[in-house]
Amino acid sequence: MSVMAYQKAAQKNEEPRQLELRAFAQATRELIEAAKMPKTEIGRRAEALSKNRRLWTLLATDCAAEGNHLPNALRAQIISLSLFVDRQSRAVIREDESFDVLIEINRTVMEGLAATAPSPAPAG
Repeated sequence: MSVMAYQKAAQKNEEPRQLELRAFAQATRELIEAAKMPKTEIGRRAEALSKNRRLWTLLATDCAAEGNHLPNALRAQIISLSLFVDRQSRAVIREDESFDVLIEINRTVMEGLAATAPSPAPAG
């Protein structure tokens, strides 16, 4: 079995929270890498910001959809954070702000997801 086939099978068996945690981990890793790049690497820095914004937009869209089972207050907070992430990302591109706040927000979300994600079943 190839590594890619294994990864696809593993992804199909992931719980939603595990999938969200993995998406945030990837986006955060890319933000951290982009933050270390020289400001002349605008394209690569912008790509990391864009991926993170797409993740947050997807979450906000899901929270705004009928049938979302999260509590209304939490849904509103996620939508509000998504709007903030969008504004903060534009400020980072303009070089008015650093990546730090975006990275910290993602890390905080990851901590919450990790605390609520089901533990993997023990091997054996």
